[in-house]
Amino acid sequence: MNAAGDVVDGRFELVERLGSGGMGTVWRARDTVLHREVALKAVRSDADTVGVVRERVMREARALARLSHPHVVTVHQIVDAEPHPWIVMELVPGVSLQQRLDDGPLTPVAAARLGRQVLAALMAAHAAGIQHRDVKPANILLRPDGSAVLTDFGIAALQGTTGLTATGELVGSPEYMAPERIRGHGDDSPAADLWSLGVVLYLCVEGVSPLRRPTTLATLAAVLDDPLPPPSRSGPLTQVLQALLVRDPAARPDAARLDAMLARVETGATPHWAAQPTTTAAAPHPVPPPTPTQLDTPRPTTPQQVRGRKRRTPLVVAATAVLAIATATALVLTLRAGDTGGDNNRAAPLTKPPAPTSATPTRTPGRTPPGRWIAQLHSEPVSAGTANRDRRLATIRRTIPGAKFLLSDNYASLRGGYWVFYAPGPFRNGRAALTFCAKHDRTTANSCLGRYLSTDPTESILQCRPPVSAPTGYCTRKD
Repeated sequence: MNAAGDVVDGRFELVERLGSGGMGTVWRARDTVLHREVALKAVRSDADTVGVVRERVMREARALARLSHPHVVTVHQIVDAEPHPWIVMELVPGVSLQQRLDDGPLTPVAAARLGRQVLAALMAAHAAGIQHRDVKPANILLRPDGSAVLTDFGIAALQGTTGLTATGELVGSPEYMAPERIRGHGDDSPAADLWSLGVVLYLCVEGVSPLRRPTTLATLAAVLDDPLPPPSRSGPLTQVLQALLVRDPAARPDAARLDAMLARVETGATPHWAAQPTTTAAAPHPVPPPTPTQLDTPRPTTPQQVRGRKRRTPLVVAATAVLAIATATALVLTLRAGDTGGDNNRAAPLTKPPAPTSATPTRTPGRTPPGRWIAQLHSEPVSAGTANRDRRLATIRRTIPGAKFLLSDNYASLRGGYWVFYAPGPFRNGRAALTFCAKHDRTTANSCLGRYLSTDPTESILQCRPPVSAPTGYCTRKD
């Protein structure tokens, strides 16, 4: 047990304990060689987990050493001592965000300013291939001038490394964990850290943690399924919270859009949740929508087999023969492939939606074929596997028998790497999709979105969110 006055590595004299957490204890210490104050992090371990913890603290040091950013805590050196290693870090004067919130919530403008600083730190980490995995108020330090510093990358997952957990150990803070991380899908994407930031911002302005429950198991269940209490004090930050706290990671704004939204809130303005259309990572080179037989029917294939459809069904062979015989029939099949999503009903007429707002993206006639609106009900990362995909589809079909799935990689307007479960409609626009969902008691953004499928990446912003009475997002498309 360490105590004030102890000297570490012959030069760092422990002065006072600053705090303790799941990864260990942090001390204020004096560097007797350079005559400066530093923060020393000792690692908490026991006989069963000492090897795991030692590796994790080394991982944290390596992660932080790769980053040089004003909103990321600086690592000076590592002391690999017995019985545990130490990390020598910058001493950030001030308090943690958790301590600050004990005095009351922040204003939406102040929360947006802090959120942009934490987001900047996360963007730097993500660019280096690092996901933080434990964004929470206790890991956000505030300098005397109010600026934020993100710390405790101890459970960060570096690209190319595996998660290290002791038996039965929960890595992360349950109320801030993204749903996809709890489900264990291996989808360690930046979107999961952004969900955690959304929960932090909710707490900052509302004064309560939206998903905290009396027990860990109840909290985990709430993160997975409970509706989030509607924000009541968030003002212009409400749109940001509603955009981030959606359980479908593919529907959350990316970091660039989120920064633009927070920047508007910082000025006191109300942002539009999809105000900055950007090219998604769904498909750098857009590909045509798949033909009806390439979608929707669960089959025991791998995701790679879905992409590389080498075996053809009799229907596809017949369609190919027809294409070779009749040009007119080819035109009909082309229109149909982009419209019905694989069901056997007649193709829905591509009707013109109601007059769009000035913010609706415009398009040059003839550039790309028109797409279609769907009611997106859920999504699963492809890495979850086809067995999970098929189970999820069976569950959804209990309440919506006509539900289907598609591979998002085939549509540039969707973020790549997901199985998307949906009701095909046809729907005239996003509002019509929401109306359909409302009839099936799906009235939140976590259970239904109006989404537009197309080969145009700029149309990724065409997302319509509940409620039906006052939807948000982009619900119509201008042809």
